[in-house]
Amino acid sequence: MTGGLTAALDRIAGADRLLVTLDFDGVLAPLVDDPSASRPLPGSADAVRRLAGLDATTVVLVSGRGRDDLAAVSGFGPPIGLVGSHGAEFDAQLSALLGRGGLLDEAQARRRSALIEGLRELVDGTPGSRLETKPAGAAVHVRGMEPAAGAALLERVGAEWVRDGIEATAGKDVLDLTVLRTTKGAAVAALREALGAGPVLFAGDDITDETVFGTLTGDDVGIKVGDGDTAAGYRVADPQELGRLLHRLADARAAGIRAAGTRADGIRADGIRSEPAP
Repeated sequence: MTGGLTAALDRIAGADRLLVTLDFDGVLAPLVDDPSASRPLPGSADAVRRLAGLDATTVVLVSGRGRDDLAAVSGFGPPIGLVGSHGAEFDAQLSALLGRGGLLDEAQARRRSALIEGLRELVDGTPGSRLETKPAGAAVHVRGMEPAAGAALLERVGAEWVRDGIEATAGKDVLDLTVLRTTKGAAVAALREALGAGPVLFAGDDITDETVFGTLTGDDVGIKVGDGDTAAGYRVADPQELGRLLHRLADARAAGIRAAGTRADGIRADGIRSEPAP
């Protein structure tokens, strides 16, 4: 962890309202060939729960997985928020916050059904590939396949199915297709506005996470996990290092909250009047 990142964490730890947003695979959990076997590192899971338990601190996982799948593999639920399908799906607590209702209209639902049927035919004919169905579309996974064969399948999927009303997002050994126009960046921006959050922390490892990094400004902290080009301001080597970073943030924020509450007259230790979080 660089000195600059340490200073950035200490700075946002004192925010009046903090939004912590995190990708899951490759960030809280190491990447594995079988996505259903993915689990968060114990230390990272503990850090996430610590942060979510602090005053005026909102923690949300923002993943390309379907929301229900994300809940199953992460083991998280309220008060930790879950956003799935690259920003298309919000859990009940976040949907209420944002005032969102049903996901798909009738035309989109028909388009999704046709998409899944066509992709299933392609995947069934390609050993080693896997189809993940999602409420807003589906994803074709090729992790574990011979690289050239996997790339050829994803190229075919894109050529046959990316069309008007169906959009594709490429990730690490996966092509995600959706009948909704969504991005992780748009989801995080909507959450920031709804919560009235000050600084936002986002950590991600994949190409799709760049839609969030590109929106961060000012005191926000963007952390790229692993290698690759990025617009993030900071980088850590792996999920293990990120877990230690999240614990550091939790320690600093908890200490700041304790210090702010040491004066019974509502004046924080730094002389600023403290108002309760709405």
